Amino acid sequence: MTVAIDWEAFSQVLGAALVGTLVVVGFYALGLRLLVRAGRVPVVTPAEFTDAITVISEKEARRAAKAAAKAARKSPLTAAQKTLAQIAAYGCFAVCAAAVVAGILLIVVK
Repeated sequence: MTVAIDWEAFSQVLGAALVGTLVVVGFYALGLRLLVRAGRVPVVTPAEFTDAITVISEKEARRAAKAAAKAARKSPLTAAQKTLAQIAAYGCFAVCAAAVVAGILLIVVK
C-alpha cells in the first residue's frame, strides 16, 4: 500500500493558513496600535488564577492604569484624529473577526 500526497491541495492549505494568520495577527496588531493612538489604552484587570500563572498585584494594576491615563493625556492627536483612529481600530478588529468566521465557515460548510 502506498500513500499518495496531493501536493497541490497541500500547498493551497498551506497558503490559506499563512494568509489567514498574517491577516488576523496583522490587523489585530494594527487595531491595538490605533486604539492606543486614540487614547484608549486597553488595561486588563488582574484575575485570580491557580498554580503556575503569575498574577500582578493591585498596586501594579493601579500603576498600569495610571500610566495608561497619562499616555492618553499626552496624545498629540486632535479629537477628530482620535475618533478616526478609534473607528479604524474597530474596523481592524472587524476584519479579524471576519477572517476567523470565514475560516470557521470553510471548515464547517463543505
